Amino acid sequence: MAIFGLWVINKAGGLVYQRNFADGLAQLTSNEYLVLAGTLHGIHAITSRLSPIGGSSSGAQVIEGESFKMTILLTATATKFVLLTSLAEPNPDNVLQKVYEIYSDAVMKNPFHTPEMPIRSEGFDTRITALIGSGQT
Repeated sequence: MAIFGLWVINKAGGLVYQRNFADGLAQLTSNEYLVLAGTLHGIHAITSRLSPIGGSSSGAQVIEGESFKMTILLTATATKFVLLTSLAEPNPDNVLQKVYEIYSDAVMKNPFHTPEMPIRSEGFDTRITALIGSGQT
């Protein structure tokens, strides 16, 4: 069980926060992370329109690969929180909910933070480290 990384993607599809927590993911350049976040944003937008029962859905919530899982939390403001974990991670949804609470408290209550812009908050980083572990990025 491992949490590999956390991404925060704004409503326009821009990566505003990225952090790795464990070995296991390929090391990408910052441009590759931006492209990947934009691609995931597009996939999420398309999957939100693919409801077989009619109407719309909230889009993809889990994407699984052979050795990892991406769990996506879409907020009311269309910000996406993406947690990259091992397949055996028991509660990624709970971790994402706690990350969202930290984001709401440490970032959105900060009068110097501009919404939709990169997150540069030491308080956010500190609380994420306490929740998930020390980061490598």
